[in-house]
Amino acid sequence: MANLSTSYMGLNLRNPLIVASSGLTENIDDIVEFEARGAGAVVIKSIFEEEIIAKAHDNLNKMQASGFIYPETMEYFDYDSMEDPISNYLDFLRKVKSETSIPIFASINCVTSEGWIDFAKRIEDTGVDGLELNVFSLPSDPDRSAEENERIYFEIADRVTSVVKLPVAMKVGYFNGALANFLVRLSSTPIKALVLFNRFYNPDFDVNTLEFTPASVFSTPSEISTSLRWVAIMSGRVSCDIAASTGVHDGNAMVKQILAGANAVQACSTFYRNGKEQASFIIRQLEEWMNSNGYKTIDEFRGKMSQKKTYNPAAFERVQFMKYFHDL
Repeated sequence: MANLSTSYMGLNLRNPLIVASSGLTENIDDIVEFEARGAGAVVIKSIFEEEIIAKAHDNLNKMQASGFIYPETMEYFDYDSMEDPISNYLDFLRKVKSETSIPIFASINCVTSEGWIDFAKRIEDTGVDGLELNVFSLPSDPDRSAEENERIYFEIADRVTSVVKLPVAMKVGYFNGALANFLVRLSSTPIKALVLFNRFYNPDFDVNTLEFTPASVFSTPSEISTSLRWVAIMSGRVSCDIAASTGVHDGNAMVKQILAGANAVQACSTFYRNGKEQASFIIRQLEEWMNSNGYKTIDEFRGKMSQKKTYNPAAFERVQFMKYFHDL
């Protein structure tokens, strides 16, 4: 029988399937079912930087009211009595850890490194196994240089890893003119994994009402191509683990990402479309593929289709493009 276990961020996962942060991971019953269905790990639905900062400001305003005569009282104030979304998130993490045995990752959706970093330490104290930082930074400001856009990632990585011992992953986007160089440099920080890639909110609007609406909330299987390409390119070139994300809807897609070099694979939209039982189906497909191809462990085929032995990946892809499309 094939051994599906894998190492990710220094943790042992029973298989590479990670349930990505979403509305399906904010309910304890759903998480318990995902564990029962065989998932290797779960990323809890993100808490947003804005929520943390807004509540911190609210607390500070309350403590500066006339009833707080001495500033020293702030050191002894019961923060938890006021921190609704923050306390609820921390309490939920503790509850999930007490009712599950697979690795559990907290998640913070962030755009800056200001005003919320200390919250990472409070997350660590809940006993979760790791922290995923979903850096939602779209380079859309024409007044910001590429260097300024990149700097925020390194500031977040350095500041968070300086206050926690938890393994930290960074979930990033692919909007970068020197993406390979950026990912290599980011992997040299103390983070333990890169998640390629986060899926940005895509806006649309109604031509009759002129109101903005969300577009393509769920991914499709065809969207695997972007992450698959970059997992293959970066495998063996970065100094940390890689988790593949977006477009993984079945076991065949997971096999592809592992062949490209992924240590773990995140899935989300497929569970909305097919139910949580899809987790069992994906894992079963992986096991059947390994057995039929004679692989006993994940490590035997991880990275087999990566480009790490190619000096210039762009040139390699150019050759393939010419080969398959020259006569069309």
